[in-house]
Amino acid sequence: MTFLESLKANKFYLLGLLPLLGVLYSGIFPDMVLDWYNDENYSHGFLVPFISAFFIYQRWDDLRTTPAEPSNLGLLVIAGGLGLLSLGYVGTEYFSMRVSLVILLAGLVLYFFGIKVFKKLSLPLGFLVLMVPIPYIVYDAAAFPLKLFVTEFSVATLKLLGVIVWHEGNIIMFPNTVLEVADACSGLRSIMSLLALGVAFAFLTQKSMVKRWLIIFSTLPIAVLTNAMRVIVTGFLAQYWGAQVAEGFFHDFAGFAVFFVAMVLLLAFGGFLSLFGRKNTTPPM
Repeated sequence: MTFLESLKANKFYLLGLLPLLGVLYSGIFPDMVLDWYNDENYSHGFLVPFISAFFIYQRWDDLRTTPAEPSNLGLLVIAGGLGLLSLGYVGTEYFSMRVSLVILLAGLVLYFFGIKVFKKLSLPLGFLVLMVPIPYIVYDAAAFPLKLFVTEFSVATLKLLGVIVWHEGNIIMFPNTVLEVADACSGLRSIMSLLALGVAFAFLTQKSMVKRWLIIFSTLPIAVLTNAMRVIVTGFLAQYWGAQVAEGFFHDFAGFAVFFVAMVLLLAFGGFLSLFGRKNTTPPM
């Protein structure tokens, strides 16, 4: 039996599971969508389900004829997802509860359709994890060292360019003003958004697995360096035109400009990689 035939045969079971999932996650999924709306760190979450659906559409011709061989291994994965959901409820830990939805979906795919279909759907399923906001304790732990790195890199660059500046921690001091490198300038926000888009870009444009991973890993330095450029330009404006200029329109516009530049660099890097090794290809996952 193919995946398409199995999908038709199990459609009533699968449709019956939707209300159950709706009840289980009625207090979880809507809150996550609100986080996408209210927190700029996770606004890319709105795109993730659509990109995941596009990955399925992209694989549909191959997926529909893939043999479906239901596996009881799916029951173990489903049990693991429900266990994680229960632990999340007990500890009021949102990340665990939200990730458990992806695990449950993976378990259902394994149980109804088997390992071969699961492999075909591993990218769309795995990509859904990027819609889940990371715990703030992890966010803060990553943002702080990134802020210090961006501060030190920016101050060193400004000094090389002849600007009188010194710093203490993430505070940058000029003769006429003081600037703070906030969490938004650490690059972490750009990393999370750029990582989601970078994964999609890598798997949509590259056939070599090596190139895909190079693009995905490149999102880290691109995000950090573009945010450092934001701090450097802000420092120049503060030094020569005053803090009001640096904190006015430029400050509001800089976030969009930084992400635009990061996207351009990511696209340029992908285009550069496309020039090489056209014969070294890997079938889509």
